Amino acid sequence: MNTIVVYVVGSLLRILEFLLFARAIMSWFVQGSASQIYEFLCLVTEPLVQPFRSLLSRIDALRGCPFDFAFMLAFLVLIALEQILYML
Repeated sequence: MNTIVVYVVGSLLRILEFLLFARAIMSWFVQGSASQIYEFLCLVTEPLVQPFRSLLSRIDALRGCPFDFAFMLAFLVLIALEQILYML
């Protein structure tokens, strides 16, 4: 039973990682950021990124930065959760 739960949760974390990665790649291209696929990726991944974005917006030095550290932090947290899950 425990193995099944670890497998399912691990698979969900990997899917979220893939969706975040796909969103990042598509945001680099003008045609990609206007597509319905990109809108879907934003719809699915934004609830994951938004808490980090609101947390990092409190840091004055990061407000004007063109790089989205919240996105990167969300991705790293997913990877860390996956590693912790597999260590259990």
